[in-house]
Amino acid sequence: MNQLKQKPLLSIAQIFYMSFGFMGIQFGFALQNGNASGILQNYGAHVEQLSWFWLVAPLTGMIVQPIIGYYSDKTWNRLGRRKPYILVGTILCCIALLLLPNSANFFQVKSALMIGAGMLMVMDASINIAMEPFRALVADCLPDSQNTLGFSIQTFLIGIGAVLGSWLPYMMHEFWGVSASAPQGMVANNVTYSFYVGAVVFFVCILITILFSKEYPPAEYAAYHGESAEKETKFSHIFKDFKNMPNTMKQLGLVQFFSWFALFTMWVYTTPAIAHHVFKLPIEDTNSDTFREAQTWTGIIFGVYNAVSAIYALLLPRIAKFFGKKKTHAFSLIAGGLGLLSMYFADNKYELLLAMVGVGFAWASILSMPYAILAGKIPSGKMGVYMGIFNFFITIPQIINGIVGGPIVKYFYDNNAIYAIVLAGVFMLCAAVSVLYVSDDTNSQAALSN
Repeated sequence: MNQLKQKPLLSIAQIFYMSFGFMGIQFGFALQNGNASGILQNYGAHVEQLSWFWLVAPLTGMIVQPIIGYYSDKTWNRLGRRKPYILVGTILCCIALLLLPNSANFFQVKSALMIGAGMLMVMDASINIAMEPFRALVADCLPDSQNTLGFSIQTFLIGIGAVLGSWLPYMMHEFWGVSASAPQGMVANNVTYSFYVGAVVFFVCILITILFSKEYPPAEYAAYHGESAEKETKFSHIFKDFKNMPNTMKQLGLVQFFSWFALFTMWVYTTPAIAHHVFKLPIEDTNSDTFREAQTWTGIIFGVYNAVSAIYALLLPRIAKFFGKKKTHAFSLIAGGLGLLSMYFADNKYELLLAMVGVGFAWASILSMPYAILAGKIPSGKMGVYMGIFNFFITIPQIINGIVGGPIVKYFYDNNAIYAIVLAGVFMLCAAVSVLYVSDDTNSQAALSN
């Protein structure tokens, strides 16, 4: 067997170009996270129904990502190996961004709720189509010694995109005078126009990656990764790969379960939680100007945690070099858990900003450290399919949460969503404990030094 060639080191500029599309993806994702629950409640959804509508996100991700990963491992055309899938996902998501806040303009209220939920599904599926090949693209091109740096730069750009996307509705209203009010059953213009801008930003950022980053052609790719994956052409090999997944991936699965259960809860329930716990609105109020202010404030605090994550992501490689990847991830998750728990004790909306600092630490680490731990354990040539399989450990906890979260909020919390946020904090702390039991027998610390 021929020894594999070492991939050349990439410059910081090359890594930025290759990862730049992440900023656009997260811009759109942040608009969804900060506003989708509020939009659906504007259309008439009840608080206990929100997790069911959000359920389409992990379901589509669980189905789409392994399939896209498998086929992108086998693809090569004029655009490259991963880029065709990234572009298709981007176009579909941009269409959904344009249509989601406009559902009520074309349909009756009940129909608008269903169409809005459908657009949320399209957006989620499209983001998954674009996101998985992006993870694989970075892993394809980076040498092992730059894995942590590459995933950290990804997380930095994700943070920048998320801050801008989260804050845009607020800036539309406060700085440019776009109305934040709307009739019953409609979405305010500041949110609608933000989604329009999000579609443009998403597309432009992806275009920069497609035009200015390079993928290795088949012969060169084989020299760096081997050809074993190319010879396995049956789709059924996904199930074989799932059975033979590395032990480290299995152990990280528990960490991911606790982490993403908590994140899903935060994204779904923050708007109703702060509307009724901090802004003191009655549970049934989902259309007043004060509720819309709470919806906008969700974007503000989500922007804060993403801003913190962007800065913290740049520090992670150096922190991990001294303390190890597992301890670094555990510390970050503890900070996130305490941040979520502190939301219960917030007396006003400004105290929520401090809570989001801890969440930002956790978010940066969740987006980078599990992949940095895992990257060196995946067989050569199977990066796409294994990144897709690893996504199961992200989607399964969200699916479980989506099914049981609504009934728990309704029957155990009496529709007071702040208690769901408290549970999210507890789960984040559980993730911090479980990561310490993950085996990380990397032979070298080189991956942490760049």
